[in-house]
Amino acid sequence: MEYNKDGAVRSKEISEKKFAAKDIWGAKKFSLKPQKLYPRLDGLHQMLETLDVYLSPEKKIGRKSDWYKILGVSPDANDDTLRRNYRKMALILHPDKKKSIGVDGAFKILSEA
Repeated sequence: MEYNKDGAVRSKEISEKKFAAKDIWGAKKFSLKPQKLYPRLDGLHQMLETLDVYLSPEKKIGRKSDWYKILGVSPDANDDTLRRNYRKMALILHPDKKKSIGVDGAFKILSEA
């Protein structure tokens, strides 16, 4: 399969601009395109996880954020699953790792979960 790295980089840059303009849904839309064009693009996985975390608090149970969605587990998940998913996401989103858009804020949201 032939990959288009230039197109993927261009889409990632558009996604970063959308994020900077506080258009999280638009950023998510443009961040999915590089995944198809060039899945090994540096920082893409972290960017997708970051955007998912930013979009998760919009999904609510009543008036409260659905923290289970942020952690990517079902509400009936056991403690071990919660801890494992938290650690996995914390490693991906840690601000000291590869820098991606909004990592600091996403890590803060994850820490609240």
